[in-house]
Amino acid sequence: PGGGPFEPSTVSKFTRIIFCFSAGNMVEWCLPQDIDLEGVEFKSMASGSHKIQSDFIYFRKGLCFGLACFANMPVESELERGARMKSVGILSPSYTLLYRYMHFLENQVRHQLEMPGHYSHLEAFYDDKKGVLPDSKGTSTSQQPVHWLPSIHRYMYPEMKITHPAGCMSQFIKFFGEQILVLWKFALLRKRILIFSPPPVGVVCYRVYCCCCLANVSLPGLGGTVPESKPFFYVNVADIEMLETEVSYVACTTEKIFEEKRDLYDVYVDNQNVKTHHEHLQPLLKINSADKEKYRRLNDQRQMLMYSQEVGEDCSSCEEDLFILFFMEQNNRIFQTLMEVSASQDKTLTADHARGMGLDPQGDRSFLMDLLEVYGIDVMLVIDNPCCT
Repeated sequence: PGGGPFEPSTVSKFTRIIFCFSAGNMVEWCLPQDIDLEGVEFKSMASGSHKIQSDFIYFRKGLCFGLACFANMPVESELERGARMKSVGILSPSYTLLYRYMHFLENQVRHQLEMPGHYSHLEAFYDDKKGVLPDSKGTSTSQQPVHWLPSIHRYMYPEMKITHPAGCMSQFIKFFGEQILVLWKFALLRKRILIFSPPPVGVVCYRVYCCCCLANVSLPGLGGTVPESKPFFYVNVADIEMLETEVSYVACTTEKIFEEKRDLYDVYVDNQNVKTHHEHLQPLLKINSADKEKYRRLNDQRQMLMYSQEVGEDCSSCEEDLFILFFMEQNNRIFQTLMEVSASQDKTLTADHARGMGLDPQGDRSFLMDLLEVYGIDVMLVIDNPCCT
């Protein structure tokens, strides 16, 4: 699939991954054949997948994103030790349209389990959808043009949309409850967020996407030096070297060993438990009165949307739109106020300003201080004791 609404759907790589009990994960077949797929055999078949029958995985490979569908089928084979496991995946410059081929990949991985070595459907698909990849220097590997989503517009949620099972956003809200306000603050501060879960990992990849949606801001010219919040989706131990260089990301893993590697993340999410080992971030883990009010308003809006849909008054809106716009409007309000104060003569941010932004003057003090530092906004915060930031 391609890079969003600016181009027709294109697939840059097509891979088929198998698990061999004697050799482990390996790339069995791919198009084009001369492409660098180092490590993709571990990204497209999550650690622990042998315990489940099927799954899907979003992941990142260099500048590209991938979607792979995994399946596990019992077989009467001593060589395969009673189980045949394969993944079929595609890589693209953008993850926004990968979902369109989920059903195709699911069918093809089942086909490969039942009829190994028959690649005609995959070859025809690749020939129809193929595109080009950038090389390591960021230039195209062919003369055909590649259209990218401009990073300056990535806050525009229609281009970021990723189709998911009905109720995915609702499940995200129900799963984390008020904790989504904690995740919201960490996402807005561009922290390194790692989500742990045992397989299946597909639904956890959607949680990565939802976390990134929490930090959308549509005010132009904000924080040109602020690191982008990157959805890395699934990562494993093969990604450790890469993660060591990242200053901001959201990712998920099935490997518990990551919890011990504290230098790789700022926030660790295990089930509904959100925690951080950084002492200065500890206050952000507490739910305050303003957080409770935001969560109540979000649920009220969801209830109103569902009622409108039931009575047939609103068939165009969806819960994903509501969710993304709710946090985008909240973020816009915060940064609009901060920029107005920074442009004023005395540059003083007061408790009234905090309340006007929907924040708790006391409970969100440390969050505000971190926000001003991360985004380089020059104001004086006077809520408890005067403090210049």
